[in-house]
Amino acid sequence: MSTALQPFSLPLRGSSLIEASAGTGKTYTIALLYVRLILQHGKEQAFHRALTPDEILVVTFTDAATQELRDRIRARLSAAARCFLNDSPDHDTSLLALREDYPESDWLRCAQQL
Repeated sequence: MSTALQPFSLPLRGSSLIEASAGTGKTYTIALLYVRLILQHGKEQAFHRALTPDEILVVTFTDAATQELRDRIRARLSAAARCFLNDSPDHDTSLLALREDYPESDWLRCAQQL
């Protein structure tokens, strides 16, 4: 039996394997998990410190998939930074939920981390 992955409740310590059929949101979820790692999001489920991109390993199987994943992660980091800067009115609801976990006084710091 499979269960739906909840990107905000997944612990960020250790290794995680995400397997799913095409079109189920794997890349979207991985990009959001990547943002959470950069921001040390998750309170007791968080990694013990914020990570930098050179400390995070994301693996996929083909060169094309690697390039798409790289592009989507970069786009998600950029969108998250804009969200924390309140730079655009049309933010993804996941990014808005992530931003709400931080006091407004931390938003600039979060944007700079991203």
